[in-house]
Amino acid sequence: MKFLDIGTIIKSVLFVTYTALICSLSIGNSFAQSVEQLQQLRERAQQSQNSTTTQSVSPLSISTQRTLPGATSSASAMGQFSTQPRNGVNLPGEPTIDTVFPAQAPMENPPFAANLFIGGFESERSSGLNDNYLIAPGDKISIWLWGAVNFSDVVTVDNQGNIFIPNIGPVRIANTPAGSVNETVTAKIRQVYTNDVNVYVNLLTSTPVSLYVSGPVLRPGQYAGLASDSVLYYLKRAGGIDFQRGSFRQIDIVRDGKVVASADLYAFFRNGKLPEISFKDGDTILVHPIGNTIVVETGARNSFTFEFLNEELNGDVVNYFARPGEFASHASVSGIRSNKQFARYLSVEEFASLELRAGDTVEYIADHEPQIYRINVAGAFAGASQVMVDKGARLIDVLDHIEADTTLSDTQNIYLLRESVAVKQKEIIEEGLRRLERSMFTAPISSTGEGAIRAQEAQLVADFIARARQVEPQGRVVVSENGEIANILLEPNDTIVIPEVTDLVHVGGEVLLPQSVVFNPDATTEDYVAWAGGFTERAEDERILIVRKNGNVTFTSINDSFLSSNDSKLEPGDQIIVLPTIDTKLLQAVKDITQIVYQIAIAANVATN
Repeated sequence: MKFLDIGTIIKSVLFVTYTALICSLSIGNSFAQSVEQLQQLRERAQQSQNSTTTQSVSPLSISTQRTLPGATSSASAMGQFSTQPRNGVNLPGEPTIDTVFPAQAPMENPPFAANLFIGGFESERSSGLNDNYLIAPGDKISIWLWGAVNFSDVVTVDNQGNIFIPNIGPVRIANTPAGSVNETVTAKIRQVYTNDVNVYVNLLTSTPVSLYVSGPVLRPGQYAGLASDSVLYYLKRAGGIDFQRGSFRQIDIVRDGKVVASADLYAFFRNGKLPEISFKDGDTILVHPIGNTIVVETGARNSFTFEFLNEELNGDVVNYFARPGEFASHASVSGIRSNKQFARYLSVEEFASLELRAGDTVEYIADHEPQIYRINVAGAFAGASQVMVDKGARLIDVLDHIEADTTLSDTQNIYLLRESVAVKQKEIIEEGLRRLERSMFTAPISSTGEGAIRAQEAQLVADFIARARQVEPQGRVVVSENGEIANILLEPNDTIVIPEVTDLVHVGGEVLLPQSVVFNPDATTEDYVAWAGGFTERAEDERILIVRKNGNVTFTSINDSFLSSNDSKLEPGDQIIVLPTIDTKLLQAVKDITQIVYQIAIAANVATN
């Protein structure tokens, strides 16, 4: 019995397989599938299986909508088509902007008025009707009459701008505002039906028109919209004007082979003027090639690429559109004249009368010679924090006008913070870091083991260099010594620092407890270091940095006689900075690293901050 069951099953399987083979061969004659189509079917089947696992199936939920293969519909049956719009989804093999449009580098100075095509205003349309909309051919109007006469119909505005009402005749309604349609039609009807007739008129919809956008635009072609839509609407639908090839100044509306209106986007951008035109089916918006261009690089509020007509190629027009900054005094012009380089440097007034050529480049420059400097005041002082001085002013001349309390202000240790010195200090540190990089990454290697050690050293040095490059020097200038102040020439934006009177000595760097200690005239450097917890294991006790209150820097050690001299005693406000030591067995560029550490400590005081 068991053998009979198995044989029956085998026969059944063979029969089904044979039947399926015959059916597939017969169907294949009329519906042969390519390998690609079979692959699409396989993927679609997998998608349908995945969807069935997450959605409930009901006998009443069978979809009858047909979709094309590859459409976005959820139906998976082959041979169906979709009635929904593609919403910008490209079909396989369909040309796109990336495949048909030449690649262009970003423009440093984009065209003037280019931001007119930014945003999605072409898709923002109110669902209600505008009372100021002008009736155009193709619009539909609903008319009701009741009372002595009953009539109800939807009429269409014909090509002559009229609607026809039985027993009334044609009624001229083209170019009538939508808010006045009821009044206009009712007045015409009451000329015939004077009594016992009620009238109601309603504008239903406005019929779209179809027109063409051509010329240097990103997506030329045919577009639909309302007759009352503007030129900007259709240009935005076409992707906007091509910045490299299209004109913003010469845009024509062509109807039946004739130019019926022209648009200048510069006039709209500056004065809000656009051509008043009601579009019709078959109209063409033609963008002309770009005309004469002038590039305004810098120094103006509108640093764009401008397109000018032939009669506008002069400096006065460029000044009008570019709007130079308030402090712009000169204009630099460069271009080509008679196949030779041309360059002029003129005042803004002289530039206004200069004749320009297409392709010229203009740069506005504030070239006023500074006659008054701004000097900042910081620290312990009274009064204003900024002082305006004439060019050539010196330090002592300015100090005479700064109020300070001698009991709180240490006027004997004044110093300056100067921007140019900070830049120079940054350059010195950067040069040392570059030298350190060269010494580490170009050092010779004699063995594999040494190479592994050097690789680790190089990584440590690279981390140190990255942190060192983030240091910002202060640009301190020492101008006082032993109560005397150097009467140096001041530079713009200098900062005069008047330190506060203090009774503290600051200890930092490689000590266990960096802190400020009350000044003791009998204490030595070793005492202050001891009060700060003593040296750390990485401390270098042979070269201790002393930063004076006035900015002077000296070195000392625990074992020398530095403090024996009366001229070198510690003073209140001094900083003791214990620098780290570097093991010579691990790194090869010890000299460069030590020098850089000293420079950073002096230039930015990072060891105590």
